[in-house]
Amino acid sequence: MTAPPERAAHFLQLHAGPQPLLIPNPWDAGSARLLASVGFEALATTSSGFAATLGRLDGGVTRDEALGHAAVLVAAVPDTPVSADLENCFADDPAGVAETVRLAIDAGLAGCSVEDYSGPESDSIYDAGLAAERVTAAAEAAHAGPRKLVLTARAENHVHGRDDLDDTIARLQSYQEAGADVLFAPGLRDLETIRTVISSVDRPVNVLVLPGMPSVSELAEAGVSRISVGGGFAFAAFGAAAAAGRELLEQGTYDFWDTATQGAKATREAFGG
Repeated sequence: MTAPPERAAHFLQLHAGPQPLLIPNPWDAGSARLLASVGFEALATTSSGFAATLGRLDGGVTRDEALGHAAVLVAAVPDTPVSADLENCFADDPAGVAETVRLAIDAGLAGCSVEDYSGPESDSIYDAGLAAERVTAAAEAAHAGPRKLVLTARAENHVHGRDDLDDTIARLQSYQEAGADVLFAPGLRDLETIRTVISSVDRPVNVLVLPGMPSVSELAEAGVSRISVGGGFAFAAFGAAAAAGRELLEQGTYDFWDTATQGAKATREAFGG
C-alpha cells in the first residue's frame, strides 16, 4: 500500500507519463476493485454515477454521503490512488470549500476536485473572482499538511450552456495561479480547442471523453495528461441492466446472459474467486 503521505505525490507523478493517465470512474466498491484489477493505475469517483446508485440525479448527494462513498472506494483499492468528484465542494464560500478538502484528506483520498458551478439549486457559474478564491482556499487546504491532495480545478462553462472559450481559459489560468495541480474543463470536444487550452496553461489537463470525441492516441498527441469517463461506465452498467430487464419483460428471452457471463467471469477474477 502506498503510505498516506506519499499517495498524492504518486498520483501526481502519474500525470507526467508519456501517455495520458486513464482514470475510470467506478460507482461502488465492486466496480472499483474490478477496474483496478484490469490494470488502471488510478480511479476517480463519479458524482452522477454514485447518485444513480442512490436513485437520485447528479447534484443530489450530500457532502457526508460523497465523502463516505469516497472512503469506501479508498478502502476497496488500497494500492490504487483514488480522486473524488466533490462537485462545488458542497460550499459557496472559500472557508466551506477548505473544510471539505480537509475532510477529503481524512477520507484517505489522493485527490479531489472543486468546480465553479454552484449546483442545481442556483444553477450558475461563480463569479470569476470568487471562483479563484475558492480554488485558493482548496489548494491551501490540500497542500498544507503532511498528507496532501492533488487538487483538480474545474471550469464548468461548457457543460452548462456557456461556450465561452476565452472565459474558460482565463478561469483555468486563474485556477493555476491559485494553486491547482490539475486543470479540467469538461465539455471540450475537438482537438483544436483542446490544444488551445493546453497551450494556454502550465498544468496537466484532464479531458472528459464523450461520444464522437478523438481517440486516446489523438488526445495524447494533443498533450492531454489525463482522461476520465465521468458517469460513462456507471451508465453503461445501468443501460445493460435496463436492456436485460426489457428483454425479459418484452421478449421473454435470455440473451442478456451473454453479457452477464462475461461480468461474472470478470468479478471472479477481480475478487479472487
